[in-house]
Amino acid sequence: MTKPTVFVTRLIREAGLQLVREFCQADIWDSEDAPPRSALLERVRGVDGLLCLLSDRIDDELLDAAGPQLKVISNHAVGFDNIDVPATTRRGIPVGNTPGILTDATADFAFALLLAAGRRVVEAERYVRAGKWRSWGPSLLVGIDFNGATLGLIGYGRIGQAMARRAAGFGMRILYCDPNPAPAVPGVQATRVDLDTLLAESDFVSLHTPLTPATRDLMDAGRLAQMKPGAVLVNTARGAMVDQAALYQALKSGHLFAAALDVTDPEPLPLDSPLLTLENCIIAPHIASAGTKTRDRLAVVSVENLIAGLKGERLPFCVNPEVYSKA
Repeated sequence: MTKPTVFVTRLIREAGLQLVREFCQADIWDSEDAPPRSALLERVRGVDGLLCLLSDRIDDELLDAAGPQLKVISNHAVGFDNIDVPATTRRGIPVGNTPGILTDATADFAFALLLAAGRRVVEAERYVRAGKWRSWGPSLLVGIDFNGATLGLIGYGRIGQAMARRAAGFGMRILYCDPNPAPAVPGVQATRVDLDTLLAESDFVSLHTPLTPATRDLMDAGRLAQMKPGAVLVNTARGAMVDQAALYQALKSGHLFAAALDVTDPEPLPLDSPLLTLENCIIAPHIASAGTKTRDRLAVVSVENLIAGLKGERLPFCVNPEVYSKA
């Protein structure tokens, strides 16, 4: 029997690659770097399935290049703002994602960034390597105490709630802002407030909401100015939610104590970005989900979505289930 043809736009973890090779005739982009747009458009021609990443723009141009035989698109991610979902739905193509898998790994890393920024961990390590450490000093690299501090969570879905559980263990007061009331988290006392209140009262603000037209540039100059003086901003959601020029000014002026970003806009962040000149800004290369078990599971689930679509079965995780009602 002829195997279905697929294009996999990156070297995903071997746990997923093994599955895709067993079931498919797979064309795999042999790098962790994103394929150029021209290569992406060329390699999708005639394939039955596509497994893509967040940095791959999936739009009408690409769908036209692929052709009408394309049966399924599986995004190797929870988010899917790289995909024009209405365009795929018009063509009857189901789109898969990987919800729930990254929750704990992302929350772990977001809290690690919170700790690192608040307690100046990265700055301290650089201080030692630069040969500046002479002796213990009462005011040397003083940071923010966590016990009794207020954590404001913008977005209170799976990851936001996982952050609340971690913060509770540190004795933090927890506020959250979310358009939808959230179920109570066992053992966690969290108070739902409006965004203005959250920004004004939080010592730490952490972003955990999807990128939508409403959340793009959510943390602009005005919102950053609303934050409590001396607060810390952490972003493990999407880079485009923060106005990076305004963030630079807020950090440079001392209005904010620090920021820690796992996501930027664009990615990678250009080396001439002013943010990279600041000691009080930590920037990581989008690795919040980079736990071994998590990344293996991410690869497997994205391939399971792909194979289900190729078989004509319902995707285990589908972002546009309305395609099935149209069939």
